[in-house]
Amino acid sequence: MNEIFTIRNGNDISEIEKTPYSERVPEKNTLEAIEKGANSNPDGIALSFIASGYAYDKPTQISYKTLITKIRQCANMFYDLGIGHSDVVTYLLPNLPQTHFILWGAEAAGIVNPINPLLEASTIKDICRAAKTKVLVALGDLPGTNIWRKVEAIKNEIPTLKHIISVMGPGDESQNILSFEQAIEKYQGDKLTFSRKIEPDDISSLYHTGGTTGTPKLAKRTHFNEVIMAWDIIVMGGITSTTTILCGLPLFHVNGTTVTGLAPFSVGAHVVLLSPAGYREPSIIKNFYKIVEKYKANFFSSVPTVLSGLLTLPVGDTDISSLKYAICGAAPLSVELFKRFENHTKMKVLEGYGLTEGACASSLNPKDGERKVGSIGIRLPYQEMKVVILDEQGKYLRDANTSEIGTIVIKGPNVFKGYVEDVHNKGIWIDDWFNTGDLGRLDADGYFWLTGRKKELIIRGGHNIDPAAIEEPLYRIPDVKVAAAIGRPDPHAGEVPVAYVQIAPESNLTQDKILEMVKETIGEKAAIPKEIHIVDVIPLTPVGKIFKPALRWDSIKRVYTQELEALKSDVKSIYVTVCEDKVYGTKALIKIQASESIDPEFIKKRVYDILANYTVKYEIIIE
Repeated sequence: MNEIFTIRNGNDISEIEKTPYSERVPEKNTLEAIEKGANSNPDGIALSFIASGYAYDKPTQISYKTLITKIRQCANMFYDLGIGHSDVVTYLLPNLPQTHFILWGAEAAGIVNPINPLLEASTIKDICRAAKTKVLVALGDLPGTNIWRKVEAIKNEIPTLKHIISVMGPGDESQNILSFEQAIEKYQGDKLTFSRKIEPDDISSLYHTGGTTGTPKLAKRTHFNEVIMAWDIIVMGGITSTTTILCGLPLFHVNGTTVTGLAPFSVGAHVVLLSPAGYREPSIIKNFYKIVEKYKANFFSSVPTVLSGLLTLPVGDTDISSLKYAICGAAPLSVELFKRFENHTKMKVLEGYGLTEGACASSLNPKDGERKVGSIGIRLPYQEMKVVILDEQGKYLRDANTSEIGTIVIKGPNVFKGYVEDVHNKGIWIDDWFNTGDLGRLDADGYFWLTGRKKELIIRGGHNIDPAAIEEPLYRIPDVKVAAAIGRPDPHAGEVPVAYVQIAPESNLTQDKILEMVKETIGEKAAIPKEIHIVDVIPLTPVGKIFKPALRWDSIKRVYTQELEALKSDVKSIYVTVCEDKVYGTKALIKIQASESIDPEFIKKRVYDILANYTVKYEIIIE
């Protein structure tokens, strides 16, 4: 039986740490951790997979005996295909039971590399090349999906690739393509058929965390990074063999694989997979409270945009009393959204913070103690976390004072071993602490508070504006569902704040009305947005974070397009696009169709003059 700890504050964390973690966590690798959970509850249900929210009462269920058998079969299969401890298995899969078999089987044989299947084929290719993928596992050519077409487009451009495995698709020996369902049944599942001692510091996974085209950032994580993180999640969440957890975040992301994967599997708990698309499946959100009632779910892991969506659904007479709390991370949670959600559902929200490089989570509001609304909570056991002051070159000056804003750094057995490509390792360590790049402060009670990322701060004429100072008042407006503040390029101040909002259907809010409302509630005049843009949908990452780069690109496009209106009498058309650039970060492409009587060089000079005071790089194409 797993020990249940009372977690109220930092003192309770310190009390736990009086016992070395090596005594509390004897398992040294992910296979051992899952085997422990499976052996404790072999006939228990490990996974309930529901195909859609409309079929929530017709699950496919996987017992722990089946789960560990399939994981071992996968490990034996990968070994037979040439996967050793330093070889990489990449997968492109939605949330399926098979995804867990493949994920943990790959870690038992070698190294796993989960990739977001929604990425463009060229980006997937770059990641595979950086990871040196030897075996690629992907969803077969099924109706309504395009994953397999991406595989076909890139398979000959990955030099290290030896085998492709098709999940729910046919094999083709001439192309070294295996059918997963046929291949796996050839292998034993009662034990590993090869000899490998999986050491705690062996690399278990490579997770993609971003990076420009051609140089993806792949975080190297060890087996013990993941095992200690799973233990931390179990302790902070109070997870036992009787716990039921809903999984709606993707299984290419550390939250999905750890909070709703390795952690519950390690204690024999029950995970409900909410369709292949997770929270992105509309029927899951629509039937969410019915799903909670059906499976008597105890908690779910989420992001702010999911909570915002659930706010629009009436709970009605559905019994969701089994829910203890929702864990929310990935992006700062609006205080207003926090309060509205708790009032709507009568459950607790535990806001936390973490990153791929820290194995998943570094801090969380305590389940048994004070939850400071808007904070990211207290540090997790056996993890060190502090705020430091750096100089302009990013060098350490000193530890921050209480409540002084600085850079958050982390250290501990959960912290990764750096990125695969050395170009990304420059400046990430401050002595032996990992520089998260996030700005925050630590209060007198040991609670951390995010204040933004350096790259997200709006810098208006040298004055730093925290986007949250704008977003919080926007969320207090009842019909505002999602809000994001960014810096718009300005020829005088460098940047000025603007906001993008997504409003409720049939709302009568206008841009002017919203602006008038926030003028009264934003305490800092410099932070009042210059413009409000109402959009149909705020762009999100696959895990539900607001994708602010897309909003910045849109704001640049708007500004440059408006400025270039001055050329209208001399040209037939002007079209501006903005995107990420691996040299400049962001670049605008300005396509101009000039009138026949105008010298193209004259047009270019006019553009240079008009945009002279802007800092965003651009390229001009005269057609």
